Amino acid sequence: MTSLNVETLAAAAVEPITSAGHAQLGIAVLAGIAVIVLLITKFKVHAFLALTIGSLALGAFAGAPLDKAITSFTAGLGSTVAGVGVLIALGAILGKLLADSGGADRIVDTILARAGGRSMPWAMVLIASVIGLPLFFEVGIVLLIPVVLMVAKRGNYSLMRIGIPALAGLSVMHGLIPPHPGPLVAIDAVGANLGVTLALGVLVAIPTVIIAGPLFSKVAARWVDIPVPEKMMPRRPSEELDEATGQPARTAGLPSFGATIATVLLPVVLMLAKALVDIVVDDPEHTVQRVFDVIGSPLIALLAAVVVGMFTLGRAAGFSKGRITATVEKSLAPIAGILLIVGAGGGFKQTLIDSGVGQMVLQISEDWAIPALLLAWLIAVVIRLATGSATVATVSAAGLVAPLAADMSTTHAALLVLAIGAGSLFFSHVNDAGFWLVKEYFGMNVGQTIKTWSAMETIISVVAGALVLLLSLVIQ
Repeated sequence: MTSLNVETLAAAAVEPITSAGHAQLGIAVLAGIAVIVLLITKFKVHAFLALTIGSLALGAFAGAPLDKAITSFTAGLGSTVAGVGVLIALGAILGKLLADSGGADRIVDTILARAGGRSMPWAMVLIASVIGLPLFFEVGIVLLIPVVLMVAKRGNYSLMRIGIPALAGLSVMHGLIPPHPGPLVAIDAVGANLGVTLALGVLVAIPTVIIAGPLFSKVAARWVDIPVPEKMMPRRPSEELDEATGQPARTAGLPSFGATIATVLLPVVLMLAKALVDIVVDDPEHTVQRVFDVIGSPLIALLAAVVVGMFTLGRAAGFSKGRITATVEKSLAPIAGILLIVGAGGGFKQTLIDSGVGQMVLQISEDWAIPALLLAWLIAVVIRLATGSATVATVSAAGLVAPLAADMSTTHAALLVLAIGAGSLFFSHVNDAGFWLVKEYFGMNVGQTIKTWSAMETIISVVAGALVLLLSLVIQ
């Protein structure tokens, strides 16, 4: 990835900020993470500010001059945003086009028209997985939960039997599959190949989402049997009115099912094609490989999907040029906070690296003989439990274990990314915004949410982590 070159240059420009011993570094890491945790959980400070302050605290506890700690943080922030910021923005635009045009409605309506009875939970996990590819997790929930509630109500299904598969599909995509922010940052940090990570991520995601979705939903439905909350059944996106005119938001029909699916899967296909050509051709100077290196790069793949989506989604739904422009503008505002969190996470990661923490983790892992993939999963789990944020857990863990990828093969570096992503999903609880979002939408109490949502997240984390370890034994 081009962004890795940017980060390498940025990192090279920053001198190590401290040469402290392992004990002092260990204390500095714990203190830095503790500052972040306390600020987020007890004082309700925004994650961007918490990561910024925690990074400076880490440098101070490690005995670094403040100016060098600041330089490390800003270099990491800049290189991370340069590497993944545009990709996050393009993904947000594609997701907004999908939601506003009714493309998501079309996918939902088409699949549900062909599903029923026992196949409905499988249909829901398929819908969530496809729609979850370009959408941020919170956007996916807001988009899909009304559909889940309507399907459960009209079809007289158990709410958990329908809801858990949908949540599992969204969560697995969020944690394991690029171009979601967490996996992209981890790929950038450890120097993994995006195409290979995407391919292995899909391989891990399929059995994981089956176990945590349709299969676990049978158990969840027995544990928590609640009616559909009537007050949480708002209008679907296709029924909303344009804010400016008060008229229906679309003047034409919904985009076709085929065109919508093709648009959503276009970046995935292009990136996987690049990975396949890299394996088959294996000649950087070959014309075919050079062409696919361009069209399969994340930037071009997502940009192509956005441009195509303006026609297959926006124009097909009757959007004027002005409406498409307004949709793009609206898609960018909500991701400002995400970009800042991801950037600050990159700054924290760079501070960890420049302080020598990465090398310390490398030496400890050799002394303890802990498999690198298991260590990465455990670190992400601890940070996830402490902060409640999958993205913070991913970027922080990636910074800590990045040196472990130095001598890894391409496939094992990709598996390291997936191990981090799996660990970042472990046991969502009361310090996670997603926990409260699910609780309120489904009308559950805290105990019921832990039995269903938190248990599902834990299953995803453990199953995906186990599959990553198994794959590491059979592929080199």
